Amino acid sequence: MRHENLYVTGTGCALPPRMTAQDAVRRELAAPAVVRKADIASVAVCDSPEAPPELAARAATVALDRAGTDPGDIGLILHAHVHYQGHRLWAPASYVQRRTLGNGCPAIEVRQASNGGMAALELAAPRLRAHPQDGGALLTTGDTWPLPSVDRWRSDSGTVYADGGTALVLSPAGGFARISSLVTVSDPELEGMHRAGPSTGPATVNPVLPVDLDATRNEFLDVFGMSFSAAKVRSGQRAAIKAALADADLNLPDIDWFVLPHFGRRRLSSVYFRPFGIDPERTTWSWGRTVGHLGAGDQFAGLDHLVSSGQLRAGQRCLLVGVGSGFTWSCAVVEMLDTPGWAAEPPQL
Repeated sequence: MRHENLYVTGTGCALPPRMTAQDAVRRELAAPAVVRKADIASVAVCDSPEAPPELAARAATVALDRAGTDPGDIGLILHAHVHYQGHRLWAPASYVQRRTLGNGCPAIEVRQASNGGMAALELAAPRLRAHPQDGGALLTTGDTWPLPSVDRWRSDSGTVYADGGTALVLSPAGGFARISSLVTVSDPELEGMHRAGPSTGPATVNPVLPVDLDATRNEFLDVFGMSFSAAKVRSGQRAAIKAALADADLNLPDIDWFVLPHFGRRRLSSVYFRPFGIDPERTTWSWGRTVGHLGAGDQFAGLDHLVSSGQLRAGQRCLLVGVGSGFTWSCAVVEMLDTPGWAAEPPQL
C-alpha cells in the first residue's frame, strides 16, 4: 500500500556486548563449520539474564528522546517478539508502556515470528491514517535466547541469534523519513516448516530442548519436497518486494540501501544477493554480521544503524525487507527526507 503521511521521527537500539565468533568456538559454544557457513563475526549476548521487554524499553527510551516525543504524543504501542518474554501469562507490551510513557493508550503484543517488527509497522499504519488526532505510535521489539530453550549457535543452521531491543517512533504529521509504501504477503502452506509435531491435539507440555529448527525444516521437506518449498519462499519474497517498489513508483536500482534480515552469509546470498542482484555493499550485512539475528527487530535495528551512522542520507531511499515463519514477507520503502540532529555527519563521497 502506498502511504503519504507515515513518518519516522525516532529510532533506537539496546544491544548488549558482543561475543566474538572466535570466542564462541574457543568455548565450544559454536562449531567452526557453523561459523564459517554463516560468516558471522560476533553476536550480541547479555552478560546476565535479562527480560527482553526491558531491552525493548531501553531502545524505546532512546527513540522517544530522539523524536522529542511526550507521552501524550503517542496513541498506540505495539511490542513484537519471537521468544519467551520472561514471565508466563504476562503482557510485555504493558511493561514497555509503564517503563517508557506511562500513558493510557492501547498497548498490544504482536507475534509474527521474525517478521514481527514489520507486522507491527503494518498494523500501526492504518491506525495512524484513520486516527491522526490520536498522535503517533511506538513500536518495539525485544528478544533474548538463553539455554536450554534455544541454542543461539545451533538451533537454526545458518543463522545466529542475538539478544537486543529495538524501537521505532512513527507520526502522521512529519519526521526525518517517510515510509512511502508498505506491503505484507503470506503463504500459510509453509506454516509446518517451523512446527514440531502434529497441528492437532493437546499442546506439547515438555517440548524437546533446545529448539531444533533444522529438524522441523527437514521433516517438512521430507513431506513436501525442496522444490515446492523453495518455490514458495522465492514467490512470496519476490511478490512483497515487487509490490512495495511498485506502490512507491520505483524499481530495484532506485534503492540506495537494503536492510535485510541478519541471516548468515550463505542464506542471504541464496535468498537475496543472487536472486535480486543486490550488492552486499548496499546492505547492512557488514554491520549485521557483528550483531546477529535480533528476532523481530532486524529491520528497526538496521534502519537505526544506517541513520545514526550517517550512511543513509537525505534524498536516498532504503528498502526494509522482512520475513517470518508462517510464512509472511513484508517490505517497506523508506525515503530519507532530512538528517536528524542525533545522526552522524554523512560521509564525504
